[in-house]
Amino acid sequence: MRSGPESARELIARLAPEFKELPESGPPAGDGPLDWPGYGDLVARATERTGEQESVVCGIAEIGGITAMLVSFEFGFFGGSLGTRTGARIEQAFTQARDSGVPIVSLVRTGGSRMQEGTPALLQLHRIARQIALTRQAGLPHIAVLRDPTTGGGWATLGAGADVVLGLHGAQVGFAGSRVRPPGYSVTQQFAAGLVDQLVQPDELKTRLTRWLRLVTAPATDAPAPKALGATTLPETGWEAVQRARAPDRPKASTYLAAYFDWHEPISGDRAGGVDDGVLCGFGHRDGKTIAYAAQCGTATQPAGFRTAARLVRLADRLGIPVLTLVDTPGAANDEAAEKAGVGAAIADLFTAIASATTPITTLLIGEGGSGGALAFAAPGRLWATPDSYLAVISPELAAAILKREPEQAQATADQLRLRPQDLVELGIANGITA
Repeated sequence: MRSGPESARELIARLAPEFKELPESGPPAGDGPLDWPGYGDLVARATERTGEQESVVCGIAEIGGITAMLVSFEFGFFGGSLGTRTGARIEQAFTQARDSGVPIVSLVRTGGSRMQEGTPALLQLHRIARQIALTRQAGLPHIAVLRDPTTGGGWATLGAGADVVLGLHGAQVGFAGSRVRPPGYSVTQQFAAGLVDQLVQPDELKTRLTRWLRLVTAPATDAPAPKALGATTLPETGWEAVQRARAPDRPKASTYLAAYFDWHEPISGDRAGGVDDGVLCGFGHRDGKTIAYAAQCGTATQPAGFRTAARLVRLADRLGIPVLTLVDTPGAANDEAAEKAGVGAAIADLFTAIASATTPITTLLIGEGGSGGALAFAAPGRLWATPDSYLAVISPELAAAILKREPEQAQATADQLRLRPQDLVELGIANGITA
C-alpha cells in the first residue's frame, strides 16, 4: 500500500466513481524549452516513478452525481510544478469544461513553476489566468481545493483565483514556499486572513465538494422573503420600534438562515486580508434550488463585511443565483481602524455590486437599520420589513445630537424620523411587512 499523501489518481478515485481522462497533449519535448541538460531523463524517471506524463491529471468526473471537470495535481512529478505542458493540459481542461458547460474543480498541490523550464514555465500563469477569466465570462463555477503544499503560481492562479476556495487542514499555503521563506504559511492563517472560504478535513472532502457542486449548479429563479420570526404586532411609537430592534432576545440572522434553508454553506473573507464575523455570506439549499445570502448579525459592519458581501453578490450574479440579504446593524463601523481599512470605499463597492446585479435580490429588514451601513445591504424596490425592525437615516440618539437637542429628546426624535416598519411601507420604502 502506498504511504504518504494521496497521488492525483488516488484522490480522484476517492472522490469520483466515474472518471474519463482527457487525451494526452503530446509527447515530452526532450530537454524542454531551455535545453536544460538531462531534463528529458528527469522527466522519464518522474514518469516511471509516478506513472504520469505530467504534473496534472485532467478529466471529466462524476462527484455526488454531478458532472465536473477535475484538474488534479501529482506532487510526485517535479513537485507538482507548472511547466509548459502543464499549462497546455490545464488550458485543455478549462476549454473542454466551457464546451461541455460543466463546473471545474481544481485539486491543487504544487510547489510553483518548474525551474528546469525557466521563464517559459512562469508564463503559464498568464495562460492559466486567461482560462480562468474565460470561464468566469462563460458563467461557470470554479472550486479549488488547497492540498499540502499549495504555493507559488498555483496558489496565485488556480487556488486564490477560484470562486470558492476549500483548504485541507494542515496544508501549507502561500505564495512563497518553505524553501524560499521558511516556515511556510498555513491554510489556517490564510483562512483567518479572509483568503480561504472553508477549512475541510480530508475525510469530509467528498461530502463538501458534493454539496458545493449541487449549490453552484442548481440556481433558484427568485429569493422569496422569509417569514418574520419575532414580534407579530406593530410598534406604536418610533422609540418602541428602536427598542424592539435592539432587544437581545430578538431573532438574529443565524436563526433566520436556519429556518429559511434546508442546509447552507458559508463563504468567508473579502480576499483582501479581512474577515467580519458580523456578516454571514454563502449559498443555501431551499426546496432543491440554490439561493445566495448576505446577512448582517446586529453588529457594526466592518469594511471586510461589506467587501465580502459584494464578492458574494457578484459571484451569485455571474452564476445566475438569486440573493437574499438580511439587514441588521446599528451602522457601519466608523472608528479609526475602519476608516484606515477603507470603510467608505467598501460601502460604495457593495452599493455598486447590488445596483449592477441582474439576478433577483430580495432584502428583509430583521432588526436595526442604521444609515448607509444598513442601506448598502438593501435591494432597491425589493425591501421587506419585520414588525421588530426599523430603518433610519441615523440613530435617534445621534440625530438628536446633530440637531442640538437634549439627550432625552431622542425618543421624540424617533417618532419624527418615521422609522417604524409601517412608516417605511407608507413612505414607499418597503414593499410590505412580513408576518
